[in-house]
Amino acid sequence: MTHTTTEQPARRASGAVVPVLAFAGIVVAVMQTLLVPVIKDLPQLLDTAPSNATWVLTSTLLSGAVATPIMGRLGDLYGKRRMLILSLAVMVAGALVSALTSTLLPMIAGRTLQGFAMGAIPLGIGLMRDMLPREKLGSAMALMSSSIGVGGGLALPLAALVAQHADWHALFYGAAGLGALSILLTLLVVPESPMRAEGSFDLLGALGLSAGLVLFLLPITKGSDWGWTSGTTLGLFAASAVVLVLWGVFELRSKAPLVDLRTTARPAVLFTNLASIMVGVSFYVVSLVLPQLLQLPKATGYGLGQSMVVAGLLVAPLGLTMMFTAPVYARLSAKYGPKFTLILGMLIIAIGYGAGLGLMSAAWQSLVIAVVLGAGIGLAYSSLPALIVGAVPASETGAANGLNTLMRSIGTSVSSAVIGMVLANTANNVGGVEIPTMHGFRVSFLIATGAVAVGLLMALFLPKPNRAAQLRASSEEDDAVVESAEEVLRGFRGRVLDAEGTPVARAKVTLIDRRGRQAGATLSDEDGSYALAVPAQGAYVLAARASGHGPLASSATHHGEEGAVELDLPLPGETVSA
Repeated sequence: MTHTTTEQPARRASGAVVPVLAFAGIVVAVMQTLLVPVIKDLPQLLDTAPSNATWVLTSTLLSGAVATPIMGRLGDLYGKRRMLILSLAVMVAGALVSALTSTLLPMIAGRTLQGFAMGAIPLGIGLMRDMLPREKLGSAMALMSSSIGVGGGLALPLAALVAQHADWHALFYGAAGLGALSILLTLLVVPESPMRAEGSFDLLGALGLSAGLVLFLLPITKGSDWGWTSGTTLGLFAASAVVLVLWGVFELRSKAPLVDLRTTARPAVLFTNLASIMVGVSFYVVSLVLPQLLQLPKATGYGLGQSMVVAGLLVAPLGLTMMFTAPVYARLSAKYGPKFTLILGMLIIAIGYGAGLGLMSAAWQSLVIAVVLGAGIGLAYSSLPALIVGAVPASETGAANGLNTLMRSIGTSVSSAVIGMVLANTANNVGGVEIPTMHGFRVSFLIATGAVAVGLLMALFLPKPNRAAQLRASSEEDDAVVESAEEVLRGFRGRVLDAEGTPVARAKVTLIDRRGRQAGATLSDEDGSYALAVPAQGAYVLAARASGHGPLASSATHHGEEGAVELDLPLPGETVSA
């Protein structure tokens, strides 16, 4: 296992870091709904068959699913800011490719590059964890996590307005401009994180995960066209199962895996990821149903007869409410914990869909549904990164949140496939045109309610949050409470000192278990103090390193019953070259 670190001190994070990172998340999320207003026209615009045109959407979904865990791991290893800028640059290149073509294959290539930027979400969350003080972390991660929905909701009316009054290629030019602006702001405002994971990039693991995800998501997104019982669909599902099992065996044997499956199997991480899939399912249902209901002609007897732009504006509060929910989440989570806010969010989602079954007869009712669901989804989405961050070492934040973002993407993919099938099978054929029915819309809402119920069950299995997790995730704890909680932190704490006993600030302290695997990492404070929680009792090595000092490795044992073991780490006095 190789050791990777940085000797460059991070610049102090300014107050603009959070809005800049959240803006990057919103820009990336825009790619997912950018073409929704022109979906029905894509076959004509690209001069291709409808079955081929769907690849313009499928390619973005697949590349985004593959990119999230891979970019998260690369960020942990080589710098989260660096990988964030790379993700945005690839997105800009993809948008320009799509803007300059009207043929299928180049368009698919451009859209694939655009989906690659989905890795920006977990990278942004990781940067926030590494740089922000505890009192700001909860609300910041909530806003970053919710940016997926905010970007998707805001993109609908804006894209519809552009599509109605300008050439459709302007959508991609606009996306490229937003991406370039996000890169510039990131370069100017966001410092690089000094945190690095141990090890090297697992190329074989990345290839195996990519192959398994593509083999799994491809039949989900194309199953309605190919037939759910066709040999192609069933064969791809079977192949994905084989590849993912083999990938899992390889990862468990790897010294530096792309995804630490042992960490992923922890109840706090496992049930959070399972709940994330269900939240993803419920989020996408409203995005599929309400725009269609609003735009159907009133002559159908149930359509609301709104224009594309008005329909987008009525659905936009879904994303806006998610954004404004972030500070509410921070207060609730600080008092009750992220598990409580996840459960509360899912209950609100269930209420929104349940009430929505009877609120489909007027445009204003769609607005009510969007606001209620936005509040519930905002609380749920905001809780997920806090639960993940509270359960994994700091050096694995990017990869763990990348995997969690992937789980949400899988949920939206499943939702798209299932709801698309339901609406198609319940549609009426009028003059050769398939018209969705009110029955199909209500069945879709019932499916969303069922998904939330399953997610709620998963959330109930989450273990009670320990105090260490609350220290990392809470945004409203005052200093007295924090200091009191740290007194009972189960792990090691102390100060990093030089040969003369002077505190050493921003020294990297790494916790290594008996297998030689990293179990945690942190940076010492200005007074040289550090604190590291231990995942289990046993023998550990604490390695300390700082610029201008020789490295130190100190053995220590934690017996489980005790709280924090006091252990100062005196660095050797000799100066070492950088």
